[in-house]
Amino acid sequence: MQHQADNHELIRVQGARENNLKDISVDIPKRRLTVFTGVSGSGKSSLVFSTIAAESQRLINETYSAFVQGFMPAMARPEVDVLDGLTTAIIVDQERIGANPRSTVGTVSDINAKLRTLFSRLAQPNLGSTNAYSFNVASISGKGAVTIDKGTDKQVERRTFTVNGGMCPHCEGMGTATDIDIAEVVDESKSLNEGAITIPGYKPGGWSVRFYSESGYFDPDKAIADFSEDERHYLLYAEGEKIVVNGTNMTFDGLIPRIRRSFLSKDRDAMQKHVREFVDRAVVYTQCPECAGTRLNAAARGSSLAGLSIAEVCALQISDLLDWLARIDDGGVGPLVRSLTADVQAFVDIGLGYLSLDRSAGSLSGGEAQRIKLVRHLGSSLTDVTYIFDEPTIGLHPHDIAAMNGLLIALRDKGNTVLVVEHKPETIRIADHIVDLGPGAGTAGGEICFIGSLDQLTASDTLTGRHLNDRSQVKKTTREPTGHLEIRGATTHNLRDVDVDVPMGVITAITGVAGSGKSTLIAGSLRRRDGVIMIDQAAIKGSRRSNPATYTGMLEPIRKAFAKVNGVKPALFSANSEGACPVCNGAGIIYSDLGMMAGMSAPCDVCEGKGFQAEVLDYTLAGKNIREVLDLPVTAAIDYFVAGEARIPAVSKIIGHLDEVGLGYVSLGQPLTTLSGGERQRLKLAAHLAAKAADSAPVIILDEPTTGLHLADVENLLDMLDRLADAGKTVIVIEHHQAVMAHSDWVIDLGPGAGHDGGRVVFEGTPEQLVASVSRPNATLTAQHLAAYVSGV
Repeated sequence: MQHQADNHELIRVQGARENNLKDISVDIPKRRLTVFTGVSGSGKSSLVFSTIAAESQRLINETYSAFVQGFMPAMARPEVDVLDGLTTAIIVDQERIGANPRSTVGTVSDINAKLRTLFSRLAQPNLGSTNAYSFNVASISGKGAVTIDKGTDKQVERRTFTVNGGMCPHCEGMGTATDIDIAEVVDESKSLNEGAITIPGYKPGGWSVRFYSESGYFDPDKAIADFSEDERHYLLYAEGEKIVVNGTNMTFDGLIPRIRRSFLSKDRDAMQKHVREFVDRAVVYTQCPECAGTRLNAAARGSSLAGLSIAEVCALQISDLLDWLARIDDGGVGPLVRSLTADVQAFVDIGLGYLSLDRSAGSLSGGEAQRIKLVRHLGSSLTDVTYIFDEPTIGLHPHDIAAMNGLLIALRDKGNTVLVVEHKPETIRIADHIVDLGPGAGTAGGEICFIGSLDQLTASDTLTGRHLNDRSQVKKTTREPTGHLEIRGATTHNLRDVDVDVPMGVITAITGVAGSGKSTLIAGSLRRRDGVIMIDQAAIKGSRRSNPATYTGMLEPIRKAFAKVNGVKPALFSANSEGACPVCNGAGIIYSDLGMMAGMSAPCDVCEGKGFQAEVLDYTLAGKNIREVLDLPVTAAIDYFVAGEARIPAVSKIIGHLDEVGLGYVSLGQPLTTLSGGERQRLKLAAHLAAKAADSAPVIILDEPTTGLHLADVENLLDMLDRLADAGKTVIVIEHHQAVMAHSDWVIDLGPGAGHDGGRVVFEGTPEQLVASVSRPNATLTAQHLAAYVSGV
């Protein structure tokens, strides 16, 4: 009986085989904070997300009725023999909050909903309902049918209704207005038949142009410049006109309404490259002239509480909301004010006090999005839940990591199980329990290397244990600059008229707390200059079909090599061309888009997930077919293409750079959509290093390149930065990792705080000078943490 009771205190995993996991078994204590460590690709995510979290979510879905399950994505059981003791799993990951343009920090955190309630109770002049303060609810009126039961007779009565919403009628609650440059839409020197319409996809002779040229409104051979005012209006602005084209009744819309409907209603990043370039040229986004970007109508903007309208409150830096809330002393709303104060304080504690509630949710980084999700869960009344975090310290200055650690501990102390995938020693050290996977990545990983406490890990001979207390010493000698990049009068966002010289030919670290203005200064001032390339963690444009082989250009010479050896066409070895499985069209999966619900995907039954026709897989190159080659991790591919029989010079020039940047465990055919932000950045860097045009970009900007790197891999990154600088490159690194700061030749520190408390250069000099400045009264937070790091504190 005692053994059975003990099992209720554990999450038991036996025989886990997801991805690269090698039949592993592990017991994880409940209501404790467990950190999972190991090099990138060692199997941490496969165990925590693909096994434990996936099975928890699958079992929860099975509790719904069969009818409801019919509308939900099917989830296969993970490859594991036994999973016991699971509780409800809540994943707090780095996925960016949806790009819905109506979502803001206030709406996704639910603070806006509480603010609207507060204003509806106390604001003057009072507008009544909470909807009157919402930019997502329009003001409408009309008549509705109501059934009246009078004895045995039922009567239908039409009653007038009114909805007082707060939406700005001009911009429909978007806060922005769009202006379209007509010169980018039509070439007025040409006629319709000559190609006057310059919108992508509108070609003379094609249906899109014939719709206009055969509408009867225009002479298709007359230049647009010679159109009358009426003709010009119809071509550009007409909407909803009924016409007959070749005997078919049609609805006629001008080019501008069509552009708004076809392009502006879609996610820009999902557009094809040429369409995106057209939108960028033709469409100018401006602040709504009626609401000044607040999204709200005049009534909502004119109603105030404690001296501010709800628009003005949402525009405040979140940390400043505490002072405003303290001015509200009406006892009737005391619980609501206390709840709002707790929410705002949580934002400040987690290092997001520099944001504003009206900030677009789509503009948040992955780390910021993850921390906002954490704020939402902190106020939850649920207990005995399993919270799962994916590197929660990403984007955090060492000063902010302590606050994050405190919040993780607070979740545990509420009676929850907290599972954290992490590389940072500061978070590993607060763990009650540590599980280390490895010993390597990909096929060299997938094993349990260590289970135990922090002291036991430090004493162990695992890769993580050996590097846990690594310290980089500051340089005694630094490179001499070969010139300077001047930044003058930078005022974007929170920058306060910043003047600074960034040295060339050396490694410069740009430091400061999250929100201090680091990325704003560098990206806003330098990234568009000639000879500058910025390699960030943004999603790589492409689909589920894109992979490292296609992105770096390696697939083309590989396909040609297969074709030459087998005497067939190269197109056969492309899953996007003639060799594709006809059922899944080369994707390897059948994907069903379920609209507002999560999409459903399953391996293709015909090709069994391989993506190619069966006959294509009969062709081999040095003993492997094309699918087997794409499944090779980079390290194995190096042996195959560089040292093995399948030597391809064009591949050899590229593939070594993938290993150099720490992507040796990633397979050549892994979909780009599955890569983390750090992996995407390193892939971009490898592609840049391999490109012939690399010499044309003497300035390289890297945004937190240590993201997702194990302690043992940081040293390899530093070596690579040295090689770039030694080759004459100017390397600018926006970074929080102390090892990168210590290894730099020059440091530019921004602060002293975040938001309006930052935006100034608070230190310029060598790392040694930064550490020495810690003895001064005004020592920066970066100086304090770097000094503690190099001294081993």
